[in-house]
Amino acid sequence: MPSSSSTSALSARARIGANVRRLRKGKPGKMSQEKLGELAECHRTYVSQLERAKTNISVDRLERFALILEVDIADLFLAPEE
Repeated sequence: MPSSSSTSALSARARIGANVRRLRKGKPGKMSQEKLGELAECHRTYVSQLERAKTNISVDRLERFALILEVDIADLFLAPEE
């Protein structure tokens, strides 16, 4: 298992946040945090905290985000593209 000091070894929380941000911004018209929050039935500040790896996300909410972003839930755990 890679050490936590490795620059390529982001925490699961950081990987999820980076992927949510990338996928959200990749939507037509760059979906806002507010719109994603509205669709996911959570507040914009929660989306912001998630994208900055400041909060945890439940499996149920993670599944909801994946559906909204039209990806498989496993894709949210992948190392972000550089």
